[in-house]
Amino acid sequence: MSFTFVIGGARSGKTRYALEQALARPGSRRVMIVTAQALDEEMTQRIARHRAERGEDWATVEEPLNLAAAVRGLAAGEVAVVDCLTLWLSNLMLGDLDVGAATRELSQALAASAAEIFVVSNEVGQGIVPDNALARRFRDEAGWMNQAMAAAASRAVLVAAGLPLVLKG
Repeated sequence: MSFTFVIGGARSGKTRYALEQALARPGSRRVMIVTAQALDEEMTQRIARHRAERGEDWATVEEPLNLAAAVRGLAAGEVAVVDCLTLWLSNLMLGDLDVGAATRELSQALAASAAEIFVVSNEVGQGIVPDNALARRFRDEAGWMNQAMAAAASRAVLVAAGLPLVLKG
């Protein structure tokens, strides 16, 4: 089964859209694969709030680095939301890991999965050119990663102001 790539800006409604799509699949086991790490109090509270909003109907897999392995762990009949690729990218960059290789591995795992998967990412390339090298590298890596995911996905949806716009599929 192929996957749906959901992209949008910060607070655009992209995760809500992905969750609503997953909830519309009755009878499926729901899995939330999260990439965030609780490295400070604000993020700890944010993670707790998101977990409470989803409720107990969702299994949660915390995987900040090896998303491909988490995806390979999904089974047929499951529906999953991966949230989000840009936090994953930050984790990879901070760990000085090979972003291109990790993106290719994830793309292959997503394409081979028997589960229905919604992959969430931020569109970060529509603003100004960042003023420092790390931020520019992040923007570039995110753009390349998002292009690769959109190309591999069977469906791509842009969410802006809470409204989905189907780009592909």
